[in-house]
Amino acid sequence: MNLLNKLIVTIVQFMPKKLVWKFSKKYIAGETLQDAVNLVKELNKKGILATLDLLGEAVKNKDEAIESKDEAKRVIDKIISEKLMANLSIKPTQMGLSIDSEFAYEQISELVAKVEEVNNFIRIDMEDSPYTTLTFDLLKRLREKYSRVGVVVQAYLKRSINDIIDLNKINTNYRLCKGIYLESQEIAYKKRKTIRENYLKLLEEIISSGNYVGIATHDEYLINESCKLIKKYNLSNDKFEFQMLLGVREDLKDKIVKDGYKIRIYIPYGKNWYNYSIRRLKENPTIAGYIFKNLFSRSNCVCDEANQ
Repeated sequence: MNLLNKLIVTIVQFMPKKLVWKFSKKYIAGETLQDAVNLVKELNKKGILATLDLLGEAVKNKDEAIESKDEAKRVIDKIISEKLMANLSIKPTQMGLSIDSEFAYEQISELVAKVEEVNNFIRIDMEDSPYTTLTFDLLKRLREKYSRVGVVVQAYLKRSINDIIDLNKINTNYRLCKGIYLESQEIAYKKRKTIRENYLKLLEEIISSGNYVGIATHDEYLINESCKLIKKYNLSNDKFEFQMLLGVREDLKDKIVKDGYKIRIYIPYGKNWYNYSIRRLKENPTIAGYIFKNLFSRSNCVCDEANQ
């Protein structure tokens, strides 16, 4: 199956963009900020929160990173002017982390200062393992001055429990997900059962510390077990929310809303949607099998393991 998925990745790269978009449009708002805003408004009408994400990480130079920062500013302005129930997610390499860590700190600091002024929030996304420590170091520096910034922790990484114990000391706001990048077995758990167990271990560590957590998963088992932890700790709604990707497990999303819990949908947009889609396939060929099924069948379900 792994070889088949890799073959599909190769085939998809030769497909016309229009055909790839047929699949991608379910999971990406569109090319423009207005596309994303329109979608967020529809979600907000249903009481659903959102986080906006401009596609295009791993910029090649500082000029591109500055362009990304300027667009992120426009996102913040739009959130405020349109009174959206939304915040902003950014990737540190999009802000220049792979070029110069100090430059990236200055870029992100400028954005966090802006959301502080308007009482909004920025989530720093987590990327693959070369950037894990660098990202946490960025967060620690930012938290010395600002409060409206949080980070993502990935449950499949073996180091994550120690990271959470450390980050709890600075009252971190978390997004907890399984993790999507292909990492070696030396640093990452590979078995589904082990990842699930670690996810719940990390979640309880966060909850018991009193810090805020976005429970980001499409795994129904983890959602049900998370609800048990919420009840065990008598957790109030101002201490957690559920989070999902756009277009994935709509049935679970609706159930979470019906049960009275907060849920936030991750809304990616931008002209880099094609490169983003292809890069995700290369990083995790497992997704390719689900794309194939979506393109050539009526099924629209994407497996949780391929996303969070």
